[in-house]
Amino acid sequence: MRLLYMAGIAYLLATAFALTRGLTWVSHPIVTPVTTASTATNGGGGAWFEQARSRCNTLEVEIVHRHDPPPTSLEGVGYSAACWALAGRIDDARRQILTLSVDNRWKAAGIVFNVGHPVADMGDDLSAGPIMELVVEFWPNHYMALYHAGAARYALGDFEPAGRHLQAFLQTYDQKDGWTSSAKAMLKEIG
Repeated sequence: MRLLYMAGIAYLLATAFALTRGLTWVSHPIVTPVTTASTATNGGGGAWFEQARSRCNTLEVEIVHRHDPPPTSLEGVGYSAACWALAGRIDDARRQILTLSVDNRWKAAGIVFNVGHPVADMGDDLSAGPIMELVVEFWPNHYMALYHAGAARYALGDFEPAGRHLQAFLQTYDQKDGWTSSAKAMLKEIG
């Protein structure tokens, strides 16, 4: 009984430590090939992504793609690329998009943008920057991706690509608002 009590105390302390450090404990069931086949067949890319999203991290991204692969549709490829991108595996995300026809690549990049954009809008352009640059690679006039890619490069002090992205943003986006003011301020700082 005392051992059970001590184990409970240890669990509570570990949980408190994790919570104070912003960590979360996630437990994932083992996915069997039968479940994998039915998930990929019966659901679209969005359904796959909703199930896989919490595993789109550096530790689990390969495992989720191996054991619970996305559908091979345009949407499935786009969400697969988004999963790789969230895990920081931009080259793998790019490889996914390149499996599509040239006419469909920008559409997959749009899915990647939709997944990564909330991170950028919450003010974390540094984390979202590589994702936004991937989007711009396949959708060169995507004004919001251009803005966030430029802001990320600016924050890194990488002013030449920052200036290129921000100039392209201003050529594409004609609203007089905070995005425009911010882009102009960064360009003024760059000189």
